[in-house]
Amino acid sequence: MLSIIGFFIALAVGLTGIGGGSFTTPALILIAGLPAAASVGTAFIFTGILRLIAAPFYLYGKHFHGRYLNFLLQGAIPGLLIGTYLLRLMSDASGAPIVVILIGLLLAASSGISFAQRLQNPRFAKKNSGWLPWLAVPIGIESGFSSAGAGALGTVLLLNFSEMTPAEVVGTDLLFGLVLSVIGAAFHWGFGSIHNGILLELLKGGVPGVLLGCVLARKVPAQKLKMAIALIAMFAGTQLIWGGAHSLVASRTPASAPASLRTVEASPQVLPQTGDVVGSSR
Repeated sequence: MLSIIGFFIALAVGLTGIGGGSFTTPALILIAGLPAAASVGTAFIFTGILRLIAAPFYLYGKHFHGRYLNFLLQGAIPGLLIGTYLLRLMSDASGAPIVVILIGLLLAASSGISFAQRLQNPRFAKKNSGWLPWLAVPIGIESGFSSAGAGALGTVLLLNFSEMTPAEVVGTDLLFGLVLSVIGAAFHWGFGSIHNGILLELLKGGVPGVLLGCVLARKVPAQKLKMAIALIAMFAGTQLIWGGAHSLVASRTPASAPASLRTVEASPQVLPQTGDVVGSSR
């Protein structure tokens, strides 16, 4: 199952640069049952390897924008450190539903911009390049907190607010995500929040998937693919919000039942015939 999931996630990464952390982390939390910290750490390593494989395809074709990449990294790297620290503050399993909800909101909101022509401004990055580091700070925070953001938010930002072609956007975003993945993976490796067995299962399907995606990227019309990915991401974001909210409610509901049972069990009871007290400490 995980190898199949890894294949389709990697296929999306190779085609569009989107889907690495945005889909891997929720899958590991909801399907594999990993805690939030282990899911994010494993997703960082997985997506980093995928981007390392895909990057040469786009570097060879010179499909990247070095100046915009530099601006994005200036803001995203400090944000990544902040996000990683926030994740450590809530590294227990109770934080998992919150991570899922945040990723769902991220996917749904960022994907919606692709369908709103009035919100798009292709000349923004060229005229206001000094704003790119500040816009990249929340992308870095989200990446450090959930391993998502570099692909989802980064691609949406560059597609809708720069003059770059779709191929240049994907290449720039892959390199952007690769740098963040390497830094984030180093932190999580030091924390020990990596599940090696699940990582290997993901890579069994992920390596051929990302190679196939890079090959297909030259044949599939990027604009049509952009809209298809936006629809899928929006739907996935809605599902994640619902699933995370359901898990959050479910995790709190059982906690009240044992408490009431413990209260009943601890209360002393008198047997009607003998008058002996049961359950009291004497």
